[in-house]
Amino acid sequence: MQLRRALGQYVVAVVLFLVLDLIWLTAIASDLYDRLLGDLLAEQPNVLAAVAFYALFVAGLVHFVIAPAAARRSVGRAARDGAFFGLVTYATWDLTNLAVLDGFPASLVVIDLTWGAVLAAAVSAGTVALWPRVGARLGSAEGDGQ
Repeated sequence: MQLRRALGQYVVAVVLFLVLDLIWLTAIASDLYDRLLGDLLAEQPNVLAAVAFYALFVAGLVHFVIAPAAARRSVGRAARDGAFFGLVTYATWDLTNLAVLDGFPASLVVIDLTWGAVLAAAVSAGTVALWPRVGARLGSAEGDGQ
């Protein structure tokens, strides 16, 4: 049951993450990244690297944030801890780039850290809010928050 619960939460979180991040990357921030990163951007993204990032990021989110918050049925905790997880994980990329890449834009760091926190908070809170209904549809006590 625990594996089914974790996989179910993972699937819900992946769907939310992909929808929100694709909206961000294509409709909101595309011009921003083009303008600030210019020649550093690949013409085509490395799909394997992107899939690996999404898979690992969401796995960490489920393990460290979503599962504990769902067990307590706390959407607020999911949002709070998700925001912190997003901030810390996005800071790994942004602050490392700021430290070692000449000319990496500090303005992008602020924007990206904010997005990481908002994205992870929304995915975590959304998954925990949806989980009682989704888990119940799995045909067991999955929707009990656990």
